[in-house]
Amino acid sequence: MQLMELPQRSLKCGRLTLDLSRPHIMGILNVTPDSFSDGGKHNAKDQAVAHALDMMADGATVIDIGGESTRPGASAVTAEEEIRRVIPVVEALSAYDVILSVDTSEPLVMQAAVKAGAHIWNDVRALTRPGALQMAAQLQIPVIIMHMRGEPTTMNQLDQYHDVTQDVISELQQRVTDALNAGVNAENIMIDPGFGFAKNAQQNLKLLQELYKLNDMGYPILSALSRKRFIGEALNGADAQHRAVGSVTGHLLSIQQGACMVRAHDVKAMSDAVHVWMAMKQA
Repeated sequence: MQLMELPQRSLKCGRLTLDLSRPHIMGILNVTPDSFSDGGKHNAKDQAVAHALDMMADGATVIDIGGESTRPGASAVTAEEEIRRVIPVVEALSAYDVILSVDTSEPLVMQAAVKAGAHIWNDVRALTRPGALQMAAQLQIPVIIMHMRGEPTTMNQLDQYHDVTQDVISELQQRVTDALNAGVNAENIMIDPGFGFAKNAQQNLKLLQELYKLNDMGYPILSALSRKRFIGEALNGADAQHRAVGSVTGHLLSIQQGACMVRAHDVKAMSDAVHVWMAMKQA
């Protein structure tokens, strides 16, 4: 592991701006019945909005709204169903001074979300769905490009790497190049190594140890390992509800290696860790 400084730049999100020189917490808001950790808890609009407001009070500066579970083996969801789940929540939260990210791979969902007030496209499939690259270029909003192989139904069989970190960087670079060639502005691109997607526990841990190497790509880094299975395996089999400390630890190690945003379920615990880290840096 190598210590790295956070990027001295900002991300324009509509009328709001994210200063990436300090860590940001992206609070997870799953409006799904089947997400691996909190499926069914917030899939009614009022419940979702209330949970988002709680996360904002706890320190989240970005709320990531997802209408499709991407856990291993998850069933596919139509764009129409995603829109039905996601858009009312985006519309309700757009009244607040918070940056809204939408976790989707469907161009039509993102188009509707931006119209409703969303700011960031968080795509676990790295703009590979038909029309996604063109839509990202058309919308000209920040987009998070994540590393994954295959689909949630097949990714666990696709974890063969020569060198997991270098292979992730190479494959991410190809997706970034495709985005740039399609007309996406380089200033709008963030990258995510895709912890837990087509990677086994040891590969995830090696990728975490070498996360600093992704800084050479020149794009802001999102780390999203909250409550993932490899965290549970490192904690002797802890279930998803008992992975908060392990998740915060992994995210803090990510921040020390240059990640300027972490995607978290346990926002208050993560916020406390960030405050201690920042106080240490300023001492």
